[in-house]
Amino acid sequence: MAKKRPLDIIRLQNAVFYAYHGVLSDEQNLGGKFQVDVELQCDLSKGAVSDHLKDTVDYERVYDCVRRAVVDRKHFLLEALARSVTSTILKEFRRVVQVTVHVRKPNAPIKGVLDYVEVEYTERRR
Repeated sequence: MAKKRPLDIIRLQNAVFYAYHGVLSDEQNLGGKFQVDVELQCDLSKGAVSDHLKDTVDYERVYDCVRRAVVDRKHFLLEALARSVTSTILKEFRRVVQVTVHVRKPNAPIKGVLDYVEVEYTERRR
């Protein structure tokens, strides 16, 4: 029996958006920066051989999908925002088997000193 090859990975790193997510009213009204990393696990072998965009995952379309998920809707929690990104990607890109998203919120309203708060969320196609 042939050994199945591991899934390949496409990463989009540090996409930055201005949006209105958070629990506090200032976060919802004034907004802030959000940084997003996306890791897509999929089989890229067909596109690697054909060298045609139609045979792979178009990461410009992925970026647009992430942008819409971050900018078009408000969430109280980073967890909900991350889930929205993963769900949208899995719905729109059939080749993607698993998505891991990191959402970072610089300058989170915490009484203390830190660079950012980050949530990592992974969703796999059923």
